[in-house]
Amino acid sequence: MSIWELLAVFAAGIGAGTINTIVGSGTLITFPVLLATGLPPVTATVSNALGLIPGSISGAIGYREELKGQRPLILRLGVASAIGGLAGAVLLLMLPPTAFETIVPVLVALALVLVVLQPRISAAVQRRRERTGTPTKADGGPVLFGGLLLASVYGGYFTAAQGIIYLSLMGMLLDDTLQRLNAVKNVLAAIVNTIAALFFLFVADFDWTAVLLIAVGSAIGGQLGAKIGRRLPAPALRVFIVVVGVFAIVQLLLR
Repeated sequence: MSIWELLAVFAAGIGAGTINTIVGSGTLITFPVLLATGLPPVTATVSNALGLIPGSISGAIGYREELKGQRPLILRLGVASAIGGLAGAVLLLMLPPTAFETIVPVLVALALVLVVLQPRISAAVQRRRERTGTPTKADGGPVLFGGLLLASVYGGYFTAAQGIIYLSLMGMLLDDTLQRLNAVKNVLAAIVNTIAALFFLFVADFDWTAVLLIAVGSAIGGQLGAKIGRRLPAPALRVFIVVVGVFAIVQLLLR
């Protein structure tokens, strides 16, 4: 890589770490930059997954206040994330690169609709529970576990907009604030990235230079994202999620 390519990858890592912590889709910043440096698509995907681990951990640390009291939920959903992340990593090496290109924009669009409508849907669900006397499940039940398992399969495969899908699922099925759900999202994303990366270390090619640059950049970005994201009120955070999600859909359709 030239000095300008090195700087571009580092800057992309900062941007990805920041965006991932606030909402997700940071891969849409780093992946095109890695391709522009001449890396093959699979090598770029693997290098990106390895490099974003410090960013995910950094973002989760930045949201540590919002994580208080959520250990049981994280342990349960973390199992789904780990299994799904490993499955997605295996699929990356087995399926053709275009396997997810058709379905992913549809998934992201659906997730955005759920994010926008989440307050109204949650209120309607709560009213129905009050009428029927059905208690709210603190962990979201098997529906959330299964949904996050499938979302994590996609996350282990590519990761772009994974956080948006997580937030939409948890927002529908858990009775908690968007900021606390975002904190959980960061931990689950870190689990998926780590599990997938450990698998890639042994079976796939990657570029150590790209990994190190993205790792340092994303760690810095994770802290920046936490400082910005935690200050956003729920409506502003919701708008930011939608804006990033629409951009993600456009980018995925143009690939």
